[in-house]
Amino acid sequence: MRLLVVGGTKFLGRAVVEAALGRGHEVALFNRGRTNPDLFPEADRILGDRDGDLSSLSGRRFDAIIDTSGYVPRLVRASSEALAASGLYLFVSSISVYADLSVGPNESSPTAGLGEHSADELREDYANYGALKALCEEEVRTVFGPRTLIVRPGLIVGPHDPTGRFTYWPHRIARGGDVVVPAPANRKVQFVDVRDLAAWMVDLAERGEGGTYNAVQPGTPWGDLAETCRAVTGSDARFAWLPGAFLVEQGVGQWMELPMWIEEADMAGLHQADVSRAVEAGLTFRPLEETVAGTLAAAQLTETAGLRPEREGALLAAWKEAA
Repeated sequence: MRLLVVGGTKFLGRAVVEAALGRGHEVALFNRGRTNPDLFPEADRILGDRDGDLSSLSGRRFDAIIDTSGYVPRLVRASSEALAASGLYLFVSSISVYADLSVGPNESSPTAGLGEHSADELREDYANYGALKALCEEEVRTVFGPRTLIVRPGLIVGPHDPTGRFTYWPHRIARGGDVVVPAPANRKVQFVDVRDLAAWMVDLAERGEGGTYNAVQPGTPWGDLAETCRAVTGSDARFAWLPGAFLVEQGVGQWMELPMWIEEADMAGLHQADVSRAVEAGLTFRPLEETVAGTLAAAQLTETAGLRPEREGALLAAWKEAA
């Protein structure tokens, strides 16, 4: 298979290229050459910029395209048109496309609209991220029709994750001591290992079939995640299970400050997506221990995700005083 990956050197695209090359596919990368430019010397490098310079794609045809970096509809439309002679266009969208995330969405659930926001730019607060992704999907469908394949991941985690969200938990628990974890321990969170997602997307590209799929694992209880991190790291961590209402009262930021935690009822569906269609189409999930170990080995903490030590200490003191 001759495969074009739009992006291909940072996170999900990197894992896709690794999976495709490992199967002997002929892989080309289209990007600006700025991120990890020395990766994958065996791949064909096509330099360009989807925001204004697609000339290097002129006249090229691929069996499949995997687009991991489309956020603005007009740019996705342009790349789709430039590659319209190709076989299949797999666009990586997001679970965030759904209009109602108070419940777990399936692929038929209505998608979000922009309202008064502009379709030209992604807002700094990402408030229109899901609606823009939904419009990007439509741009691909307009050009590729039944040759469109839409994958809507939830939180992607594992090696080379640049966001630090899932990454916070293995690294924090490895440090040991008293760790703030959101109660209840049996509430589930959803995420997907980047390697599982990438391998499955290459499977789909090989088949050449269109369709739309939510792509995330069915759900892991917070307790299982915490215990697995402790077991893999061999740490002495002690878990302080703080109720969501207390965390909200203390002004703890959801999703990023206490990574992956969601207490707002209107966003609960982010951890409740129906993934049965993807599972039926062959999406499988490695043991959680492998995801934790891979994250520890090849993903770093960030400044934007996770409780700072002094903040965590203050929360523990406030909880002790309130108890």
